Amino acid sequence: YQTRLGIVVSKKNISKSVERNRIKRLVRESFRTVRSQLPELDVIVLIRRGLDAHPNHTISSKMNALWQDLRTKTGEQRTRKLRAS
Repeated sequence: YQTRLGIVVSKKNISKSVERNRIKRLVRESFRTVRSQLPELDVIVLIRRGLDAHPNHTISSKMNALWQDLRTKTGEQRTRKLRAS
């Protein structure tokens, strides 16, 4: 079992397909670089309205911050489970 990624980008939130695909590419590339550092999870990224207005480097940095937050939170849960046993 390995970490898997799901991406949800609705046409209602991002109307142009070019922008939807750009965002999905950025999220996939970001995930590919951190996949080995993440625990075995199914991760779903839900894209909200207005993200298409941001440049690539901003989206990438936001994704990196989210991956770091996910690693921190899952690390805390593992530590709690180890202490409880």
